[in-house]
Amino acid sequence: MTDAIKAETIRIAGHNGDELEAYFAQPLGGGPYGGVVVIHHMPGYDEGTKEITRRFADHGYAALCPNLYSREGIGRNPAEVAAEVRGKGGIEDAQLVGDVDGAVRHLRSLDKSNGKAGTIGYCSGGRQSLLAACSLQLDAAIDCYGGFVVNEPPADLSLRFRPIVHLVKDLSCPLLGLFGAEDQNPSPEETATLARALEAAGKAFEFHTFENAGHAFFATDRPMYRPEAANQAWPMVWDFVGRYLH
Repeated sequence: MTDAIKAETIRIAGHNGDELEAYFAQPLGGGPYGGVVVIHHMPGYDEGTKEITRRFADHGYAALCPNLYSREGIGRNPAEVAAEVRGKGGIEDAQLVGDVDGAVRHLRSLDKSNGKAGTIGYCSGGRQSLLAACSLQLDAAIDCYGGFVVNEPPADLSLRFRPIVHLVKDLSCPLLGLFGAEDQNPSPEETATLARALEAAGKAFEFHTFENAGHAFFATDRPMYRPEAANQAWPMVWDFVGRYLH
């Protein structure tokens, strides 16, 4: 843990050079640091995700959370913007990869960067964390209950997301997966299918499934929050990033 951090809103270049708002938190003093791109959940670039970004800085990482909904308007209510994005079917995968690539480039350009960078994402961001790791050269990736990796989304959700399990052959780094046993998206059956695909591709990964927890068990500001599961999972996160991003 570090005693002092700095957190602020900055601007970075995303997909096709588009300007993105991003929340940046970093330790003060010392270094060099590994970098972590925090990919927010479908409800958007909100207070809970910014808290997670600061938490990584507390633990000695430069952490950057790009507002993936910047194109819909910077400074607007996250819930309203998220509803608009859902109505459009979500973010296209190519745009997401370009935005994460911009965030990774920013982190690796920092004077105190050690050159290593990884991703962590929650809900839709968990899927996107895996997608980024299969599309970019990363040092670590964490998927927190990312849905629609194996199965198609229900038709009534009208999402652009499609399964990406076929991409795991291109996974560029070790993967940590954190899931809830009571989750239905992804269900334990889906995460087992993903594990088999990773094994068949010869990729380094570790999955943990927590009992008495469903979707969004990390989200302290939501009814799905499960303190016991989250408190078991956080040390696994610190151990994982410590091994691959230090």
